[in-house]
Amino acid sequence: MGTISLKNINKSFGSTEVLKQLSLDIQDGEFLTLVGPSGCGKSTLLKIIAGLEQQNSGDVIIDDKNVNSTRASKRDLAMVFQSYALYPHLTVRKNLETPLKLRDYSFVERLPLVGNFVPSRKEKKKSIDDLVFKTSETLKITELLDRKPGQLSGGQRQRAALGRAMVREPVAFLMDEPLSNLDAALRVHMRSELSELHNSLKTTFIYVTHDQAEALTMSTRMAVMIDGELLQLDTPSEVYNNPSSLRVAEFVGSPKINTFAAQISSDGSVEFMGIKLERKFNTNSQKALVAVRPEHLEITKDSNKPAFEATVSYRENLGSDIFYHVQVDQSESKIIVRGSPQAGLISNGETVRISLSHAEAMLFETSGERIR
Repeated sequence: MGTISLKNINKSFGSTEVLKQLSLDIQDGEFLTLVGPSGCGKSTLLKIIAGLEQQNSGDVIIDDKNVNSTRASKRDLAMVFQSYALYPHLTVRKNLETPLKLRDYSFVERLPLVGNFVPSRKEKKKSIDDLVFKTSETLKITELLDRKPGQLSGGQRQRAALGRAMVREPVAFLMDEPLSNLDAALRVHMRSELSELHNSLKTTFIYVTHDQAEALTMSTRMAVMIDGELLQLDTPSEVYNNPSSLRVAEFVGSPKINTFAAQISSDGSVEFMGIKLERKFNTNSQKALVAVRPEHLEITKDSNKPAFEATVSYRENLGSDIFYHVQVDQSESKIIVRGSPQAGLISNGETVRISLSHAEAMLFETSGERIR
């Protein structure tokens, strides 16, 4: 079992409140990602789960057992750090063996010379060797076992760090931005490897990142944290397509979602930029914000489509996608529209007409709450 429950967790550093009454239930075997901007408290929360940091109030419950007073070494959790945290003077094999020896060997069995003559050590040594070999095979690092960390690439070191966590066969893996030190191509590759590893191990993964791509591609569920609060907990597709608040909508998604000031009529009709939404909303508000993701806006030449005019100020060519940053007269800030390379390039300074997918437009109160 690998269920973890957090009940009303509060944490402050001096007068700064980092976590505010945060409650979260993590299911056995799921891949949960804690995602949010830097300083939102996600790494602090991970350390509280691990027992490396003590909360001011609230409870951490692992497999129905309150572990508030349980030391980190006794919580049966394995942590993978951003910096790998491998022993540089030991081989990969020794790095993998060390946590097992510390856990399984008695004090006498750990002694360099005397330990070799303790009868029980031989059997334990064979069990450790078997587990190290099995783990190295799973991670495809068997040929690296006799190398030291300084002789490995970034991806190989990350696998070794994962291996050192895996050999303990913990209740759950806690990962604090483990891919942030890798280059872009290797990061994409390691995302798929981590997902495959989770599927094969069937163990609970709790993963901290500020990278939305990691959260959206690997998670069973993702928890969006901002300013020490848990704003939304749901599947990646639900968080992206159906955000609970404007703060979530603006954080999740790249490029950032576009927002427009809108007027709401007494019958629930919404109008912005001269376009009237096809849906009506049940709200007493007269002013609101319409939010539309760049892929749901379109540069159109169809004069029959409801659209508004804008001027292209910057073209961002990503190969498979082109994003146009455009300036609208009525808006102080720029908005972003996804274009198609097949449609031909539009030059900076050109005036274009922009239409939208009405079904994908979201409405929010000016305070940021979702109007459904």
